[in-house]
Amino acid sequence: MEKACSKQYLLQHLLRLLFYLLIFIPNTSKALANPRASNNSAPAVIVFGDSTVDPGNNNYVKTVFKANFAPYGKDFANHVPTGRFSNGRLTPDFIASYIGIKEYIPPYLDPTLSIKELMTGVSFASAGSGFDPLTPKASNVIGIPKQLEYFKEYKKRLESAIGTKETENHINKALFIVSAGTNDFVINYFTLPIRRKTYSVSGYQQFILQTATQFLQDLFEQGARRILFSALPPMGCLPVVITLFSNHAISERGCLDYFSSVGRQFNQLLQNELNLMQIRLANHDVRIYLTDTYSAVTDMIQGQGRSAFDEVSRGCCGTGYLEASLLCNPKSFLCPDASKYVFWDSIHPTEQVYSNVFKSNRPIIDAIIRG
Repeated sequence: MEKACSKQYLLQHLLRLLFYLLIFIPNTSKALANPRASNNSAPAVIVFGDSTVDPGNNNYVKTVFKANFAPYGKDFANHVPTGRFSNGRLTPDFIASYIGIKEYIPPYLDPTLSIKELMTGVSFASAGSGFDPLTPKASNVIGIPKQLEYFKEYKKRLESAIGTKETENHINKALFIVSAGTNDFVINYFTLPIRRKTYSVSGYQQFILQTATQFLQDLFEQGARRILFSALPPMGCLPVVITLFSNHAISERGCLDYFSSVGRQFNQLLQNELNLMQIRLANHDVRIYLTDTYSAVTDMIQGQGRSAFDEVSRGCCGTGYLEASLLCNPKSFLCPDASKYVFWDSIHPTEQVYSNVFKSNRPIIDAIIRG
């Protein structure tokens, strides 16, 4: 009798243990897969820039630079092509989720946004844009100055809802993300002839640097105090750059260091300027950080097997050599697994790369959003 009771007692404990494992292990796995920032004081994420951070503003603009059709969004929630130039989420989406604000950053031009959506953050970015005023004109998209005008409009909408003082405090604590500059060099300077007639490479770097730092100063004057600025990627590794400028574009798909070196030089110049700005504005509790996108993407490209990417020199969509926007469409051939590719189309990274870039910059994000 005592032995039977002992067996029953043991069985109850085993069943209880199994129950706890079933309840808690999935939650633990989810927590590990989607970590949350432990000391976040940022109430919103506000984004400016180009296609790397545009969640769909170009849907509302008369331009051919759109991505609101398949196969874009193939791995997004419900497979919806939102206008993001990738198969899934962008880095700001991962950041917003990490700091516990929302899962996705919406485009500001979406007319259905509620005041709650506006308050937790939006993106003003536009695919094809850049710091050079000529860059957005080439593709009829939203320039950086116009994005700033939309931000001022955004502030007025918040003021109407929560008052001027509360809006000021909200903006001071918000996390600002700026990601632009690649189009200025790849699409504008190296592809179109106009700027090359006026500027040397170093002269154009200085021109973009001055425009970018002035934009940061404008953001500061509008209340921004926490700014995350994305460095230029290794531009010579973009499939479209290899295709357009390599001597043997099909047989030799290695990165073109000349184009990447222009980005490296610019990033160093930008870092120096941001350091000076940080010192100059230190009394205003300003935090300005440059994310090392260049190294993060370079490591993924050079690591190949180590970083779990099988293809690093062409996109998943179509041939992967030139396709982007309208050329990457429902009739395009697709690779079977985009997570094994660094690039989704000939210009833009896959969701996996955006996720990895976010993870590599998590220490910087933690530092900028701490209370």
